[in-house]
Amino acid sequence: MAVFLSTFANKVDRKGRVSVPASFRSVLERQASSGLILYPSFKHPCIDGCGDERIQEMVDSIDRLDAFSEEAEDLQTILADARQLTIDGDGRVMMPKDLLDYAGISDTIMFVGLGKSFQLWEPNAYAAHRDEKRKRARDRGITLPMAGRGSDK
Repeated sequence: MAVFLSTFANKVDRKGRVSVPASFRSVLERQASSGLILYPSFKHPCIDGCGDERIQEMVDSIDRLDAFSEEAEDLQTILADARQLTIDGDGRVMMPKDLLDYAGISDTIMFVGLGKSFQLWEPNAYAAHRDEKRKRARDRGITLPMAGRGSDK
């Protein structure tokens, strides 16, 4: 399975282009994705990203909701705000200015792998977010039950 891993800091050039990390491009290629899809995060001051496979899973999940429910309407805004970006021959994408503004990103983008998806952060905002989440995990003593290990009861 191809997953987005690790964290990379890449510069945004004067034209608003940024290089997509090679490992992220590799995941997108293995997923036969036509590019990457970005949208403003619902939860954090960052940009959420994924490939075609993941956005299709999200569409399918939203379609299973009552079509006229408030929950469906709320989640459909993800699709309305999403941008499908094509990676150029040099491995770069042109970042939409409104997404950069939403995340407070100016000259450097942190690409943060989250498994089936990824996020784009302003570096200092990501550092604060990461530190806060790790502290919360330590304070709560969070553990991770591993999938497929005797939890079939």
